Amino acid sequence: MKRTLLLAAAVGLSALANTQAPTKPDPAKAKEIVNQICAACHGADGASPTSANPSLAGMPADYITTQLAHFKAGIRQNAIMQGMSSTLSDADMVSLGAYFAGQKPKLLEAKDASLAREGQRLWRAGDAANGVPACSACHGPTGAGLPRNYPRLSGQWSDYTLAQLKAFKSGERGMDKGGKDVNGQIMVGVVRGMSEAQMKALADYAQGLR
Repeated sequence: MKRTLLLAAAVGLSALANTQAPTKPDPAKAKEIVNQICAACHGADGASPTSANPSLAGMPADYITTQLAHFKAGIRQNAIMQGMSSTLSDADMVSLGAYFAGQKPKLLEAKDASLAREGQRLWRAGDAANGVPACSACHGPTGAGLPRNYPRLSGQWSDYTLAQLKAFKSGERGMDKGGKDVNGQIMVGVVRGMSEAQMKALADYAQGLR
């Protein structure tokens, strides 16, 4: 299982590296776009005002850029985000990635101490009996994420994280017909052996992770 995940991740890195052209971010243009279309849902500083939408502050720049490209291409399905990304150029996406990466993440607290303790165990060690790898292997010990491939989960709304885990498990996310969402497919495999209780625990732990 571990070797399969690592191989898939390596393939994903290679494929995305070949499709992401280097572009210098334009801070002024990014701020203009944020104020016009992003701030209402994600906050002008990347701190989402509601748990239905993800906070983007401190997210790896390349990850945001890649997800925007996926929304625009229909690789990742979301009617609102597909509409929002439809007018963005490749340069705009790079600029937005850099903008949100440069914002300071808002610190949150876990909602349930007992849930968070179980989430911590899964985050650090996974659940080998059910084929669930440690979350820290890809998202980092502090949940800061890794460029392009893995998002920041530290300080993310637990409701949003839980919704995404459920979407991966149901195949709603990560199972695009073209197979281009390589890292989404990895997550589909990761959550396959995960119970809903474990998903809730991980989401709660990640919300308060520092």
